[in-house]
Amino acid sequence: MKITRRTTFIILTIVITIAIDQISKVIVRKYVEVHSSSSIIGDVFTLHNVENTGAFLGMGSDLNPTLRLILLLILPVIVLAFVLRYVIKDKTLDKWSLFAFASIVGGGIANVFDRFAFGSVTDFLHLRLNDTLRTGIFNMADLSVTTGMIILLFVSFRKKKKQEEA
Repeated sequence: MKITRRTTFIILTIVITIAIDQISKVIVRKYVEVHSSSSIIGDVFTLHNVENTGAFLGMGSDLNPTLRLILLLILPVIVLAFVLRYVIKDKTLDKWSLFAFASIVGGGIANVFDRFAFGSVTDFLHLRLNDTLRTGIFNMADLSVTTGMIILLFVSFRKKKKQEEA
């Protein structure tokens, strides 16, 4: 496989996403007390150190070990491999879609790495605008995956709008 600018862009996005996530988690594990809560911006943005043995918002943390292995390690690795293959092979994807997919793959790899290396994922950021508008505790990999999904939605709506106008 020839390494093109496009492939380099994909790989760099994935590597930078993983690096930012892993460096932030190393810092949190080292300097933030487990189960603590510290204010970054009042009660709106807080810093924590929580080990999540499940997936999004802890879902699946109560599954038996074999099922957890399949659903939280093996299946995500297979899906990430297929997404990465798709992104590399589909030359029609625009730069925003490439960035979005690479961010999703990078964030996915970072969290799968944590599950493999530590048996859990370190989550540490929390946003709370009010009692209704708030997040679960998340990490930089989660942010990358979510941002990638939002970008893909915008790209999809933009493409659909252009098709309707044509």
